[in-house]
Amino acid sequence: MSRGDMAKPLLGHGSTEGDPGVTPASGRTIGVLGSGDFARSLAIRLVCSGFKVVVGSRNPKRKASLFPSAAEVTFQAEAVKKTDIIFVAVFREHYSTLCDLADVLVGKILVDVSNNTEINHHKESNAEYLASLFPACTVVKGFNVVSAWTLQSGARDGNKQVLICSNNQEAKRIVSEIAQVMGFTPVDMGCMASACEIENIPLRLLPAWKIPIFLALGLFLCFFTYNLIRQVIHPFIREQKNKLYKIPIEVVNTTLPCVSYVMLSLVYLPGVLAACSQLYYGTKYRRFPDWLDQWLQHRKQIGLLSFFCAALHAVYSLCLPMRRSHRYLLIETAVKQAVEKKMNIWVEEEVWRMEIYISVGIIALGLLSLLAITSLPSIANSLNWREFSFIQSSLGFIALVVSTLHTLTYGWSRAFDENQYKFYLPPTYTLTLLVPCTVIIAKVIFSLPCIRHRLLRIRRGWEKGRYVKFVLPRATGEYSSGETSSNV
Repeated sequence: MSRGDMAKPLLGHGSTEGDPGVTPASGRTIGVLGSGDFARSLAIRLVCSGFKVVVGSRNPKRKASLFPSAAEVTFQAEAVKKTDIIFVAVFREHYSTLCDLADVLVGKILVDVSNNTEINHHKESNAEYLASLFPACTVVKGFNVVSAWTLQSGARDGNKQVLICSNNQEAKRIVSEIAQVMGFTPVDMGCMASACEIENIPLRLLPAWKIPIFLALGLFLCFFTYNLIRQVIHPFIREQKNKLYKIPIEVVNTTLPCVSYVMLSLVYLPGVLAACSQLYYGTKYRRFPDWLDQWLQHRKQIGLLSFFCAALHAVYSLCLPMRRSHRYLLIETAVKQAVEKKMNIWVEEEVWRMEIYISVGIIALGLLSLLAITSLPSIANSLNWREFSFIQSSLGFIALVVSTLHTLTYGWSRAFDENQYKFYLPPTYTLTLLVPCTVIIAKVIFSLPCIRHRLLRIRRGWEKGRYVKFVLPRATGEYSSGETSSNV
């Protein structure tokens, strides 16, 4: 990026005129200590937002070409003297190099944007450590959850929040105003004690995905082993046929829909269990067990993994005819039919079964795609609560029903064929029907007027056995207080 390009705004910043809560960008000078990638991106974003930027570097002549021409690049001491708000964009191990600036930093607001390499690597957070080195300064933790790319490209849907904490309310207000002018959404995380948690956020690797991923892997291994026994080991032991070639494609393709189908049912099973708990105890204020609470919080990730497995199943199914083994078996079948002089092998029932099976599968995949798309923050934020609830709840349940029809059509009447039971093990699809059918039956029962009405009352605050005070009107026009059970 040339100096001229860096001086141009990447995304236009809105005017703050008429907004009393935002200090105008013009007239405020911001200092940046550091000359790395983040410092450079931060300077670009500040310049594009209308701030005057002074960059402090130990080698200003060599680093000046990396920054926009509108930013002044000078020595650190000179930069500190020219501004009262300074972004400290250096690593924790280099904080000690700033100790020579302690005298000129007195009374300044230092914004610590650093992160660690490991979670809880130090006993105290970087911001607290910086505050201990410069007790005469006011330290604010912020902008560490924003990447350098986000700073250059501008605030976008999932990267708009800037977490801020400090022991000084006025300093937090000023930094929040700066973040707002830059196009971000400041979030007050409280006092400096929150800095450690804020610094751990960028280091966590998919924290909400660990349980769903392990669940999906566990289901995959179970179903894969089950299908391996039925499709590979059984013919080898009983018929001495080598079916190992089925493992990469056919066994995996039989396993994926099982995982997807069960994972989809596990999205709606915790809701059923929660409803049963509320009906049993007659209240919505009783806390769910921790395992159920965690389950409810991971439904989005479980649903997305269900869609992922379904999409892989669709791709694998399309690739089945491309296999060399499939071509050999097709030619072998044709030769056998020619030898046996079978001219017509059309089976009406099988034709209709496959047509319905594929059609219903496409519809199920389409519904799962809709659920996955609407779970994205950028799409979900454009929907009101009723629209989002209808898609995720009503259409999601319809997707489960359609997936059940897809599975039943695949099985057809083969569930009653004794040849389908290998080592007395039932076909895989019969096992996958257990949880989804339980969820569907429970949903149907909950939709009955008597149960649905009671559940709705509980979720609106009604409690079994609770006594409430009320007032009865007398014939004389006076009122008397009484008690009654909310069961009545």
